[in-house]
Amino acid sequence: MAESKKRKKHGKVVSDDLEIQSWTDGIPLSPSWWAPLFSTLLILGLVWLVVYYISGGLYPIPGVTWWNMIIGLGIMMAGFLMTLKWR
Repeated sequence: MAESKKRKKHGKVVSDDLEIQSWTDGIPLSPSWWAPLFSTLLILGLVWLVVYYISGGLYPIPGVTWWNMIIGLGIMMAGFLMTLKWR
């Protein structure tokens, strides 16, 4: 079977990952605990909100009513912001 032709840029054959590697060379990789932590924060915030809605506003922290939504959304926002720095 014939191999597909490589793309040309200004008369030169461009390798597959050469352009990507050039601008990511100096950026350090994230620590190994980064992805599990932001995934946990996203899931914890979601569970917090689900518990708040199912309990009718009584749980997870009784007495703070709608602040439970702000806490849950804040936990989720922290996890989302961590995804932006993940590499």
